[in-house]
Amino acid sequence: MTAQIGERLIYDGREVFMCSEPLRDYFALGGHNPEFVPDCTALWRGYIGTWEIVEDRLYLISLTGTLKDGSVATLETVFPGYPERVFANWYSGTLRIPEGKQLEYVHMGYASTYERDRLIKIKKGIVVGSHVRHNGEAEGDAGPEGYRIGAMTVFPRRSREEADGQ
Repeated sequence: MTAQIGERLIYDGREVFMCSEPLRDYFALGGHNPEFVPDCTALWRGYIGTWEIVEDRLYLISLTGTLKDGSVATLETVFPGYPERVFANWYSGTLRIPEGKQLEYVHMGYASTYERDRLIKIKKGIVVGSHVRHNGEAEGDAGPEGYRIGAMTVFPRRSREEADGQ
């Protein structure tokens, strides 16, 4: 599997990428899971969520993706009646935010290693702790800073008529 595009998180006034997928837990618990269609090998889940931590609470504030019928998914696709944000009370786990330079690229999932990982522990949508794990120092000034993917294949888009005709 190709390294995956991370979910976005607004944290301490800045936007970062995280190597965690809190919405996956919602779907696993039986929440409405529309059929997303991946448009590249770096986004097998078929959507990107944008999250925000406000006053120690985790919120999903937007969602973008493409559905099987070709329509564009939004936050209201999964959470009807909630166009602006949803409190992530279903999520208990650890959010991983890679920081610093990349030490090792792994062409699979979220397995690449960075100088640091900020780990934010969440219980039922509420931040209960956080710490930074140090993974090593990059040699010299070279190397990418922050979370990145190395490569991906983009799938061509077909019109609904083309898809129905095959």
